[in-house]
Amino acid sequence: MNFTRWSARLPGTQRRAAARTDRGSVPAARGEYDRRPERQPDATDVVTDPHGAEDPAAASALPSLEHFPVRGLLDGLPALVALVHGPEHRVSYVNDAYETAFGPRATGAAAAAACPELAELGLLPLLDQVLRSGRPRTVKSRRIRGGGSYTVTCLPAEAPDPQGAGEPVKGVLVFAADVTAHAEAAERLRASESRHREAAVTLQRSLLPQELEQPDDLRIAADYRPGGTDAAVGGDWYDVITLGAGRTALVIGDVMGRGVRAAAVMGQLRTAVRAYARLDLPPHEVLQLLDGLASEIDPSQIATCVYAVHDPNEGRLVYASAGHLPILVRDADGTVHRAEEPTGPPLGTGGWLHSSATIPLPPGSTAVLYTDGLVERRGEDIDDGVAALERALAGATGTPQVVCDRLIRSLGVTADHDDDVAVLVLQHPSRSGGDAELFHNAALELLGGVEAAPRARAFASGVLASWRFPVELRDLGVLAASELVANSLQHGTPPMRLRLRRTDRRLIIEVTDGDDHLPRRRRAETEDEAGRGISIVATIASSWGSRRTPGGGKAVWCEFALPDPA
Repeated sequence: MNFTRWSARLPGTQRRAAARTDRGSVPAARGEYDRRPERQPDATDVVTDPHGAEDPAAASALPSLEHFPVRGLLDGLPALVALVHGPEHRVSYVNDAYETAFGPRATGAAAAAACPELAELGLLPLLDQVLRSGRPRTVKSRRIRGGGSYTVTCLPAEAPDPQGAGEPVKGVLVFAADVTAHAEAAERLRASESRHREAAVTLQRSLLPQELEQPDDLRIAADYRPGGTDAAVGGDWYDVITLGAGRTALVIGDVMGRGVRAAAVMGQLRTAVRAYARLDLPPHEVLQLLDGLASEIDPSQIATCVYAVHDPNEGRLVYASAGHLPILVRDADGTVHRAEEPTGPPLGTGGWLHSSATIPLPPGSTAVLYTDGLVERRGEDIDDGVAALERALAGATGTPQVVCDRLIRSLGVTADHDDDVAVLVLQHPSRSGGDAELFHNAALELLGGVEAAPRARAFASGVLASWRFPVELRDLGVLAASELVANSLQHGTPPMRLRLRRTDRRLIIEVTDGDDHLPRRRRAETEDEAGRGISIVATIASSWGSRRTPGGGKAVWCEFALPDPA
């Protein structure tokens, strides 16, 4: 087939045959223009200068497009060019670059057999589409077994019937640009981004607790799911902190931002939370300290956070929120409550006095703390996501880990999720039977001044004996209770109370009074007659501590670890 009879309809190019009635088709071969008779320039050859003035004399000296040999132009292209025709896509032409890349191709042979590289690039179905539709198609960065990558454009083309009768012959012009270097650069970039993401995920997971603390009175599970491969790692975190005297701090937060920077800020905030929690401050005071610290760490980043404290003696959560989503609590009957207020601005904004609130957490209830990745979806209101979580929580039963997994599945979190997710589930279990026998409380109001000391010793001795503790542990418990009560009677103010509490793992002794000055352990001199009480307690107990109580006053406590059952 004579290649020069083909006319490719290139996008953006208008055919000029109608404007050039005095000329034939494209020159048949190199030099054909030289053999053609001289002609006068027409309107299509007029050149316009940059200022818009036409210069016919200068234009007549310049050749137009049809004066150039098409085969010579295509042979000189660095891109790969092939021309196929008919339903079997028989090869009409391949240029020099094509032959250099894949070798000579037999003219007239079907492309499926003569050009296996087209099959490797997945172009045979594309050729069918272009031939049927008459529209160009492009595929990007297709790779072949030899390692090269090509971006290929297929354009419809047609030529008159070689026999001079019948309909024109339709074909496809294949134009392939070698983009191997670009593809390799893109692959290196993807590999670099993948390594960066893996580093961020590793950092994120290493900064999260490797094993959750399990307090005596709660059952806790948590899960962290990083976003999909197209999503950068965020700054979600959670933590469980045992405060002593049976109290537990629970925290969850989200640093706004992505990547290693957000994970690093998250790690600093989590470390600070644990340090502030050791001070046993109210939740709003912890957030107040975190707010100032967040501004110092990185003024350009903010974070949301919920800090809550569970006290088994009160059966509730005391919490404060810095711009975070509300805590959800499911009662034993399936009713779900939402902690509404108070919610202050995120950490790092400054200038706000946070406040604490409470939400009941009775036996048999389940609470959920979570980050926005669990409930936020593009194009949807986040309140709709929280409502969906409430419905999922209402029907979620089982252990905390089972509830955690069910909530994640119900909210549609998958490996391709576009945001990272942190969930913290805690349960206050209902106890009955033999399990309930391992948890007891007893309290005595300390009235009557110094006369309260012997009553407190007798009370402690009787209660610990009824709980069937070993004699050695009972004696240590009575001594610790006596020292704490004596310290309160000497330095505190009414009202005073002695509280004893046992769990399946420890004995807790706590004395509260109306004075808010916290005791300190100090070294007593040999001649001192007082000042040894706290040192004695610290020596014989597993741990001890003190904290201020809401409304004024303080609580001083100590713990004894119970021996393992035989």
